[in-house]
Amino acid sequence: MKKIALVFSWILFLCFNTLHAQKKQPQSPSAPSEPIIEIITPLGTMKARLYNQTPLHQQRFLQLIQDIFYDSLIFHRVIEQFMIQGGDPNSKFATEETQLGGGTLPGERIPAEFHPQLIHKRGALAMARDNNPEKSSSNCQFYIVQGKVFDSTLWANLAERKQRQGQQVMPYTAAQKEIYGKIGGTPHLDGEYTVFGEVFSGLEVIDKIAALPKTPQNRTTPDIRMKIRVIGSTSH
Repeated sequence: MKKIALVFSWILFLCFNTLHAQKKQPQSPSAPSEPIIEIITPLGTMKARLYNQTPLHQQRFLQLIQDIFYDSLIFHRVIEQFMIQGGDPNSKFATEETQLGGGTLPGERIPAEFHPQLIHKRGALAMARDNNPEKSSSNCQFYIVQGKVFDSTLWANLAERKQRQGQQVMPYTAAQKEIYGKIGGTPHLDGEYTVFGEVFSGLEVIDKIAALPKTPQNRTTPDIRMKIRVIGSTSH
């Protein structure tokens, strides 16, 4: 009987210590969720997430969406194998003769938020800018990358182009080079314009818009108008 009691006590001791150890183990904190938006067009809907690594751009974009600023604006500059650009406030009621691309909102530009891991891969969501020396972003105009697949010849051309402009090619990781080699993008924009999100659903919509007929000013015919909504957040 004593042996049974001792065994039972030992089992209880082990169980208690196991539970105590589990309670003491630190819980790995889950990464904060990121906003998910949808960009609705006549040719389909794109869904994108907005990066937490670029809080100034994220907050500005969310505020503009909340203000329903983007509704009925057009993608006013579309270049196939490059990108589709929108967000010019002058495009809402633009006639065919209206010159677009220079529109902005009252207020300051957004300070640049460059991160080596946020690259201009296909589907990247980035903010446009003028030629200011700080490379600060427009406070409303954005673009979505279509790009093209990069092979060794295009990498060599990029290096030569950067050298002529007195710029350096980013030290890409093997994984990043693989992304550009498989799904494509616009690596010459890395370190020049802030990437603050990425389209993860509806990439084919970019292709449909880019394939439309265009005016000499790279405006599609017909105009492609947008609506943008916040629809949730990423879950971890």
